[in-house]
Amino acid sequence: MFNRTAFFEKSADTLAKIYASRNPEFVKARYNAAFDEFENIYGKADSLSVFSVAGRSEICGNHTDHNYGKVLAASIDLDIIAIVQKTDEPVIRVKSAGFPEDVVSTEKLSPVLMDTGRSSSLIRGVCDGFVKNGLKIGGFTAYTTSDILGGSGLSSSAAFEDMIGTILNYLYNDGAVDYIEISKISQYAENVHFGKPCGLMDQVACAAGGFVTIDFEDPKAPIAERIAFDLSAKGYSLCIVNTGGSHANLTDDYAAVPAEMKAVAAHFGKPVLRGLTEEQIIAHAAALRKKCGDRAILRALHFIRENKRVERMLTALADGDTNEFLSIIKESGNSSANLLQNYYTPKAPAEQGITLACAIASEILGDDGAYRVHGGGFAGTMQAFVPHGRMTAFRETMEAVFGKGAVTELSVRPLGACAVYHG
Repeated sequence: MFNRTAFFEKSADTLAKIYASRNPEFVKARYNAAFDEFENIYGKADSLSVFSVAGRSEICGNHTDHNYGKVLAASIDLDIIAIVQKTDEPVIRVKSAGFPEDVVSTEKLSPVLMDTGRSSSLIRGVCDGFVKNGLKIGGFTAYTTSDILGGSGLSSSAAFEDMIGTILNYLYNDGAVDYIEISKISQYAENVHFGKPCGLMDQVACAAGGFVTIDFEDPKAPIAERIAFDLSAKGYSLCIVNTGGSHANLTDDYAAVPAEMKAVAAHFGKPVLRGLTEEQIIAHAAALRKKCGDRAILRALHFIRENKRVERMLTALADGDTNEFLSIIKESGNSSANLLQNYYTPKAPAEQGITLACAIASEILGDDGAYRVHGGGFAGTMQAFVPHGRMTAFRETMEAVFGKGAVTELSVRPLGACAVYHG
């Protein structure tokens, strides 16, 4: 029978790396609760494997990955954990806390129209991607639980996709599939099976661990590099503020961003914006206004400038220039609000929680700190870099407006998608 005591002893170092800022007893209780739920649903097992996949926070590079741009992101200590038993049956069963069980055959991997937008489509899509890449798949049962806030821009769907890929990697491929390949398969699952035309940044940032810069110029072989940077040591906390908006029914808003950028690129005979210059865009602006519309031009300009901001940010981090780093964060936010225009959906102009949160952050932080949209935008969360000395005032003010628990203080974890214990 699976020995929990042995699990905690053998996994102590890994758990300490993943949850460095959390109370060890809380972590132990969370994992024990997950073990209990697995046993309640699937019964006791002789052998189990345990996995964790991080959520992610985009630091700079808002909506650039899908046009082969550059981003800086970080794996955070909010995560999905999975208790897993390998099975001989060609079926995957996943029971996620708060949701019905998903049951997917590993022998029927074509996209299923009625499953579009459901987690079962992500499971099937990852399996399909593994097979298409010459990798092995097979059956398992899993119980998953997550403290990644849904609709928060912390990438709960990308973490779930990476989780299915990580499980298949260890159960059937000896852990030999690297995080970039798992990320690309996860993107395929979301694009082709789930029906959301996302880029690749979310999946890579969830899987990589630590701060990571990613260059998508060659989308088949994105270049990822981990960056040594201790935000807390610089005197700042990374926070997100949940403004109460939901990402539900916003797929068309997200889809319009890459579509409009690519429409501008098509004017120049290119599939994406990467490689075009601001001077080219402006020189052709009159023709582009007629062909693509003003918003598409503005979004193209955001893309080009945001790529340069990522480069400047890497220089600032290398130089230890925290003030420049924070200044670039605010520049990115202003560009997202005014050029990219993803602070709220035009379908509901009365709901502008992200814009409101940024306005309040400006009053609290002044010139000391930074703030911007977090993630895909249009609803959900804002991101703030808050001086330790202003954290109490920041939390109290934001939660007075958006509700108790609206502010989440994050830590960057060094491990992204990993096997906590592989039985």
